[in-house]
Amino acid sequence: MATTTDNAQPNAGTLDRPFLAPARFPYRTIAMGTVGSALLMLAALGAGGILIRDPVLGHGPLSWVRYGHGRALANALLYSGFGLVVWAWVRLGRYALAGRIGSKPILIAALCWMAPLIVSPPLFTRDVFSYLGQGAQLLYGLDPYANGPAELPVLPNVVQNVHPLWQTTPAPYGPLFLLISKGIVAITQDHMIAGVILTRLVLLVGLGMTLWALPRLVKHLGGKLPVALWVAVASPMMVIHLFGGPHNDLMMLGFLTIGMLAALERKHVIAVVLVTVGMLIKPTAAVALPFMVWMWAADMAGPSKTKNFFKAGAASVALFLPVFVVGTWVSLGSLNLGWWSGLKAPQLITNWLNFPSGIGEAVYNLVHIIANVQPSPFVTVARTIAMIGLGVFGIRQWWLARGGGKEAVYRAAITLLAVAILMPPTLPWYLTWGFVLISAFPWERRNLSAIVAISVFVTLVYYPTGEQALYDWWFIAIVVVVSLYAAASLLRPDPLGLVAAWRKKPKDEEFLPENPAKSA
Repeated sequence: MATTTDNAQPNAGTLDRPFLAPARFPYRTIAMGTVGSALLMLAALGAGGILIRDPVLGHGPLSWVRYGHGRALANALLYSGFGLVVWAWVRLGRYALAGRIGSKPILIAALCWMAPLIVSPPLFTRDVFSYLGQGAQLLYGLDPYANGPAELPVLPNVVQNVHPLWQTTPAPYGPLFLLISKGIVAITQDHMIAGVILTRLVLLVGLGMTLWALPRLVKHLGGKLPVALWVAVASPMMVIHLFGGPHNDLMMLGFLTIGMLAALERKHVIAVVLVTVGMLIKPTAAVALPFMVWMWAADMAGPSKTKNFFKAGAASVALFLPVFVVGTWVSLGSLNLGWWSGLKAPQLITNWLNFPSGIGEAVYNLVHIIANVQPSPFVTVARTIAMIGLGVFGIRQWWLARGGGKEAVYRAAITLLAVAILMPPTLPWYLTWGFVLISAFPWERRNLSAIVAISVFVTLVYYPTGEQALYDWWFIAIVVVVSLYAAASLLRPDPLGLVAAWRKKPKDEEFLPENPAKSA
């Protein structure tokens, strides 16, 4: 497999040279993404996940950006900002692949692009309002796993901004994250803007943990740090979705990455504890725990691999149970396991971004041509088949990981990706579960170009308000074209010659002498 230190393409034409020869430090590229991020922040005031009662714009002279032509202008500005961020990100990727920049510029770029979004309205999601609503429930004595935020008799701004789908839905998150949300609401109360900003600042802890772990993971897993940072930290999925959203997956990933690092460094007690804590934030982290048993067993002395496996398994369970029980008790004040039933709540989301749901809908549409039937049985059957397939795939990956070490990390990462794709629902930021871990491995160029296409596509398939755009087929067609163009741009700058055509001299100037005075 080609490593990420491959040189720039030897057949790159002269038109490509300006793209492949940046300054020693890519100031212009970083500035381009920062301007794009600032546009995202400003445009989100009219086109993002805005509040129902907005104390910033309200009914003042700037409220026109939320309606009619003003809203259309805000959307145009927002997508322009998104385009600048992606353009800057792809340029950084080319520089990293050519070995022209190190990890520092990429880290600085990611932080610069995130900075304007600290005070932005939520982008491409409204989940943060649900976080605040569920934290408020816990703060005021309601069980978030039995009731939705609509049951709250206080904090009307918090309640009314929760998406209607989640108003009466139990929380699907771990108890530790609800405790964090409770602490945020205890400070911000009914001030929604402060609640969103403080949530982002708290989630920066997860980003810091990931940044601390990633260079060390790269050393163990054989990748290149600039490319790993480019994939995991500077990508639109991280900058715009996980941070701009924001989403609690960012906190969970911090514990997951450090936990995996601890397992690679044979600190298995710490590893199991950290990943269990990550699970108490978002249950997805639990997928990594069985793989960590193999890693522990592989590091044990003794000739019997079977005995080592059972010893590692018993030790892992002995650590998992008290951390799980104590974490749940501290977070909720009791051993409330209702959050397991809350995991079913996201399955209410049905769209074709989740591959099995899309298959079910496609079959339904074909059958519906000749018979009047309901779509739900088709989707349910497709999801059931996919769950069985996911179980088989996961068990196979787990068995292939029995050698432990970096092979187990790789198998855990692709299993997390499989869960994101096959387990309903599939939401765009779920792909970061596997990408952050797998970013520390060596990459081939064509696979990195696929990462670009996927990152752009999954960010755009939801409108900036947080509503899905998946059945707006003309819009999706444009998104596909943009995603493919961005992917091609990583491999060859200006793949369609658009910039070259813009810079080309007009025909009536082509035949003018270079020095008219001298010619005369």
